Amino acid sequence: MKETLKYLAGIAGPSGYGSKSTAEQVTQHSLFSQMPSPLTAIITGATSGIGAETARVLAKRGVRLIIPARNLKKAAKVKEIIQKECPKAEIILLEIDLSSFASIQRFCSDFLSLGLPLHILINNAGKYSQKLEFSEDKIEMSFATNYLGHFLLTEMLLGKMIETASETGIQGRIVNVSSVIHNWVKRDNFCFNKMLNPESYNGTIAYAQTKLANILHAKELSRQLKARKANVTINSLHPGIVKTGIIRDHKGFITDSLYFMASKLLKSTSQGAATTCYVALSRQVAESSGRYFADCNESRCSALATDEIEACNLWNKTRALIHRRLVQL
Repeated sequence: MKETLKYLAGIAGPSGYGSKSTAEQVTQHSLFSQMPSPLTAIITGATSGIGAETARVLAKRGVRLIIPARNLKKAAKVKEIIQKECPKAEIILLEIDLSSFASIQRFCSDFLSLGLPLHILINNAGKYSQKLEFSEDKIEMSFATNYLGHFLLTEMLLGKMIETASETGIQGRIVNVSSVIHNWVKRDNFCFNKMLNPESYNGTIAYAQTKLANILHAKELSRQLKARKANVTINSLHPGIVKTGIIRDHKGFITDSLYFMASKLLKSTSQGAATTCYVALSRQVAESSGRYFADCNESRCSALATDEIEACNLWNKTRALIHRRLVQL
């Protein structure tokens, strides 16, 4: 009850920000604001919702944007809107389908051929499927897109991020956008093979499993980066509940009714993007890696999400799967 009241009131936490803080507010005094050359950030899912707002605010702070998109027309519209507000913003659009290993490989090849540095990677895109669907790689669609796609994208770009951080002395940051819904996942239901090809399907549980996987990914990669003494961090976060495309996928009377009743609990798009922007740019999280954030403050996640053995096991199974699939491509 205390936490709920704090959320509703927008009371600031130790960072000085809270649930009512906006993306622009939390980036006014960023760690990278005085850099002589622009930072480069890749933001997935930036064609709508909190991803588009994250892109707008980072561009406003002088960050060069790479927007990977399946729908390049939508991406072009976002670029146009941002550049109307920020005429000097540098925005590059590249095609990607995060549910496809082959498409991710092409995107990474296209990006690396540009010869640009990479300081920030924001794994924001999210897919909710009401019905059981499979990717071209024959993997359940939400797991393929939300978790495996971002895992592979991060793996293929990690070398560039470590290289950039080493050459510039600027800390690299990876941000995994997760969700509080990860708390719904029980240990007995978190089975790698069943998530790839479910025997029975519940869209909400499948989505929650991907969000748990995002947190475990951040935890294990953080451990590995620390072991390598790389100047790159990775953290995960819950952005808050915003009426974005994910919510719109839950069409129907019950969802609309609950949305109306819970309107006071929902964040604006700018409030929803605040934690992502905070973790990506704030000087206050320079020492944080493998952590979980909500409302621009470090927060607690589920016991399963903090299980280091579970994180390591998931990592090993994912790497083995991706290696097998990439060899076949």
